[in-house]
Amino acid sequence: MKQYETVIGLEVHVELATRTKIFCGCSTAFGGAPNTHTCPVCTGMPGSLPVLNKKVVEFALKAGLATNCHINQYCKFDRKNYFYPDNPQNYQISQLYLPICHDGWVEIQTSAGKKKIRIHEMHMEEDAGKLIHDEWEDCSLVDYNRSGVPLIEIVSEPDMRSAEEVIAYLEKLRCTMQYLGVSDCKLQEGSMRADVNLSIRQVGSDTFGTRTEMKNLNSFKAIARAIEGERERQIELLEMGRPVVQETRRWDDNKESSHAMRSKEDAKDYRYFPDPDLPPIHISDQWIQDTKAQLPEFREEKQQRYQKEYGLPAYDAEILTESRHLADLFEETATLSGNPKKTANWFMGEVLRLVKEKGMEPEKVHFSAKHLADLLDMVEKKQVSAQNAKRVFEKVFDQDIDPVVYIEEKGLKIVEDTGLLKSTVTRILDENPEPLAQLLEGKDKVMGYFVGLIMKELKGKANPAGVREALADEISKRK
Repeated sequence: MKQYETVIGLEVHVELATRTKIFCGCSTAFGGAPNTHTCPVCTGMPGSLPVLNKKVVEFALKAGLATNCHINQYCKFDRKNYFYPDNPQNYQISQLYLPICHDGWVEIQTSAGKKKIRIHEMHMEEDAGKLIHDEWEDCSLVDYNRSGVPLIEIVSEPDMRSAEEVIAYLEKLRCTMQYLGVSDCKLQEGSMRADVNLSIRQVGSDTFGTRTEMKNLNSFKAIARAIEGERERQIELLEMGRPVVQETRRWDDNKESSHAMRSKEDAKDYRYFPDPDLPPIHISDQWIQDTKAQLPEFREEKQQRYQKEYGLPAYDAEILTESRHLADLFEETATLSGNPKKTANWFMGEVLRLVKEKGMEPEKVHFSAKHLADLLDMVEKKQVSAQNAKRVFEKVFDQDIDPVVYIEEKGLKIVEDTGLLKSTVTRILDENPEPLAQLLEGKDKVMGYFVGLIMKELKGKANPAGVREALADEISKRK
C-alpha cells in the first residue's frame, strides 16, 4: 500500500489590539451593536480617504522582530480587488509586493522534538465586515463593525507535516502575540483565525501535491479534526484515481466534514495594484532598535530563569508562564512572600483552580500580590489553617479583600489558648467512649477521627499538629 505524507502551510490572521481601526478613528471594541462602530471610511463611502494608524505599524514591527523576520524598511499598501457583501469598498487594503516582514521563523516543540517552522511573510491589512445569516427570514445581514479592524496575516512555508505540529505552531504564535501585548488572540471572538493549506504526496517525493484551503476553523480542536478529515479525503481521491481539485473548502465541525466553497484564487485573480491613497512607509534603523529594546522577556526565557533563579522544576515553570499576566503576578507575589516554591504551589493549585472553575481569561485576574503574600505569610507562621486560608483566598480572588483584616474580623486565627484546646480535647474524648477505647487499645487510625472532630469543634482555628500533640498527651495520661 502507498504511504502518504501530509504537507501543511498556514495563513494565520491576528487581530491587533489597537483601540481604533487601521485607517479611521472608529472603535475596535468587540461586541457592540451592529453597525455602531462605523464611519464613511470603514463602510467604503465614496470620497472617504484612509489615514494609517501608526500603532498598527508598531505592533506589526514587534510581531515581526519577535518571530525572527527581516523587516522591509520601505513597504507599502496594495489593493486586493474582489466583490463580496462584507467588503464595502469592493477591495481590501493589504500588502502583496512589499510586506512589512518576511523570511522569519519560530521554533516549536512536539513529541518528536524541536523543529523550526519558517514564516514566508507577515503583512498588514484591514479586516472585512461580518455576514449574519438569518435562517428564519431566509436572508443575510451585514455588520460592518469589524470592517477596518487591523490585522496581521502570518503566512508560513509548507513546513508542517501533522496536526500536532500545526497546533504547536499556533500555540507558539498565540503565546508570542499575547506576551507582546499586540493581540489577545481569542479564537472564540475571531481575533485569531487560521486557514489551513493542505496537500498530500507519496513518501519520498519532492513534488508538492494539489493543495486545498480549509476555512471556518475557530478552535484548535476543529483545526486538528479538519486536518485529519482533509488528509483522508485526499488520499481516498488519489486511491480511486481521481484528481484533487485546488479549491477553498469550508469545514463543518458538527458534521466533521468539509464542502467546496469556490475554486482557489491566485494573486492574479485579485488584480492587485498599489493603493493610490496611502503613501509608502519608511521604517528607520532607530525605530527598529527602539522596538527591539521594548520586546518583553518571552515564555522560554522566563521558564529558564524560574528554574535558575527560583529553583523551580521545569514542569512548574512551564505551567506558571503560560499566561504573561499570571506570570507577572506570580513573580510579584514570590518577591513579597520570599518563598517562590510555596507561591508557585499556591498559583498552580488555588489560582488556576479558580480561573478554571469560573471560566475566566487569566488576564481578568486582578487580586493584589501583597494580599496573597500576606495570606501565605500567615499560613507559614501558623496563624491560620491551610483549610481556612483557601476559603479566605476565594474572597481575595473575587473581591481583593485584605486577608489579615478579614481573618481577624471573622475570628479565623488559629487558637493559641492552650487551655481551650486541652478542655476541648478532654470533652471530645469523653463524648466518644467507643472510639476512645479503640484508641487506648492501640488502634492509631482512630487518631485521625478525633483530630477531625476537634478541628470541626474549633471551626478550623486550631493547628492540626497542636491538636495531635494535645491528643497524644491526653491519651498517654489515660493509658
